[in-house]
Formats: sequence, C-alpha cells, structure tokens
Amino acid sequence: MAACVRPSWWQRWRLRAWARDGAMLWLLLLLLGSVQGPWHVRAGQAVEYLKREHSLSKPYQGVGTSSSSLWNLMGNAMVMTQYIRLTPDMQSKQGALWNRVPCFLKDWELQVHFKIHGQGKKNLHGDGLAIWYTKDRMQPGPVFGNMDKFVGLGVFVDTYPNEEKQQEAQKRRYSPGVQRVFPYISAMVNNGSLSYDHERDGRPTELGGCTAIVRNLRYDTFLVIRYVKRHLTIMMDIDGKHEWRDCIEMPGVRLPRGYYFGTSSITGDLSDNHDVISLKLFELTGVRTPEEEKLHRDVFLPSVDNLKLPEMTVPPAPLSGLALFLIVFFSLVFSVFAIVIGIILYNKWQDQSRKRFY
Repeated sequence: MAACVRPSWWQRWRLRAWARDGAMLWLLLLLLGSVQGPWHVRAGQAVEYLKREHSLSKPYQGVGTSSSSLWNLMGNAMVMTQYIRLTPDMQSKQGALWNRVPCFLKDWELQVHFKIHGQGKKNLHGDGLAIWYTKDRMQPGPVFGNMDKFVGLGVFVDTYPNEEKQQEAQKRRYSPGVQRVFPYISAMVNNGSLSYDHERDGRPTELGGCTAIVRNLRYDTFLVIRYVKRHLTIMMDIDGKHEWRDCIEMPGVRLPRGYYFGTSSITGDLSDNHDVISLKLFELTGVRTPEEEKLHRDVFLPSVDNLKLPEMTVPPAPLSGLALFLIVFFSLVFSVFAIVIGIILYNKWQDQSRKRFY
C-alpha cells in the first residue's frame, strides 16, 4: 500500500491562492451582471436598453394603489399575483392599464407578454385587447376599452369576427380573397379624425394584419411592436418556439414623442379573461446619419407616408355676448337702411310714372 504523501507548504499556499482568486473572479462577474447595460445585441441591429420607467413585470407592487407607482389601473382591471387582469370572463366589462410617464424615445421596442383565455367555445368569446401609444391616457371608450378618435398608434388583438357574423346574418358569403381568420392582429394610426369601425373589425383603417391563434394556449404568447427610423414592425411569438414571426411591416410611420403606453380590453355579450403578464420597453440606439436626422425630425401629429388621413376639423369658437349683440344690432340697422332706401326708390318711381301720364 503506497504511503500517503502530504502536500508541502508551497503547494498548500498555491491551492489557497487559486481558491481566493476564483472567488474574487466570481464576485466580479456577479457585480458586472447586476449593472444595467445593453439588454442584448442582435446582428445588424441597434443596441437595446431596458427602460424601467416604461416597463412592468412581477411582482406588481403598488400598481394601481400607490401614488408613486408608474402604472395606473382603470375600470375592472385587477392586480393578481401572476398577472394583471384587464377584464374577467364576464359580460360588459372593460379595464385598462396605463403608464404614467410619457415616452420621449426616438426608437423603441415594446414586448408584451399576454394571455387570452376563457370558457367560450368557437366564435363565442370576445372581444380582445389593444396596446396603445397615444397622446391621451385613462380615457374609457368603445375601442377595446379606450376612446374613439384617439391620437397615436393602436395595435389590436381582435378575437371576434363582427363583419363575418353580420355577413352570415344577412345570408351573404365572403369572397375567399377578403375573408380573415380570427383571432386577428391589426394596427391603426390615427390623428384624431378617424373612427374605429367595429362593424367591419377596423378593416377600413388598418395598416395591415395577420391571423394569430392566441386563445386558450398552454404556452406563453408574446407580441412585439418595434418603431425604428419611422419604420413600424409588429411580430408575434405564439407557437411556443421562442422565435418571432412577422405580422405587420409598415415604413413611413410618423409618431410624435411624448405619448403614453397602455393596454386595454372590453367584453360585451361575449367575454374572455384578458391578462397582461409583462410590458417591457427597450430603447434602441443606433447611429444616424445627418440625412436621417433631417428626414426623421420630430412631428406633432401622427401620420403615415402615402396614406392620406383626413384633417381634424376644429369646431368654431362660440360667440361672446358682445359679439352676438353687435351682429344683431348691425343686422337690424342694415335692414332698416335697406327698407328706407327701398321706400325712397319706390316713391321716385311713382312720381316718374305720374309725369308720363300728364
């Protein structure tokens, strides 16, 4: 049996030094990992930075209750342990979640982790949810729980085919070229002049769309909205494959800065649970040439190149009491003056008529 050889003092010192250096290296890596920096870099794309003031994730401490919270709840929205429920699976409910901080980023990407589920069977559920980047916030209304004629961008996850059901009720059939399969994702840019057409599921004003089977799935569902250099891209991850799939691609979209992010939902005669698990906003930083800086200057009203939006009609200001009095007064004076002139001319005409008879 071989004798056990004890390590020398030199070997013991080297082992202790290696252990100490290894522990320091691990501590340094942990410290570096805890510093907020670029979220990740994609090949050929800008660096992404997570913006916590525009993001929301578990745990939802103080959301909707604390005055220091960055997010407000509205309507029937409720904070749960694992998600924020915009609407429960009950009829005639609406709820919303809005960021309190306006966004002044030039280029950004919003990742939305959501879930839509309920007891309704095929085509007996509704109505869906919307993600907003708009000038006004906390304004309840008929468009997925938000105001109509909004100013900004709306992205809709519509789960009920209103137009198709109306066609069936009128005993008319869709032509195969225009039929859409629901649930359906669409997008709309509005300058405050357009109404969302519920009867046609927003078809007249949509920028584009795609089918997205998102109800009652056992895996996570995600939606990403990316706005870079006036280019709007919407993608989804709804197949459980952890990869983005293209949905909408629209160049020439001009969105002002200083608008608010939010999400909302509504139910009517049909219902679903509409849950939001997280909202993560990333700032996209990239190099802009002087030509791009000129081309992408700030705008003050949303628009889309090569797409004419009706101009907003500003109602005339109501007349003051003095202005109304002056208008009535001068109208009466003008009427009296016209009557007097008419009488004088009539008398002259009669005098001339008498002279012709004599």
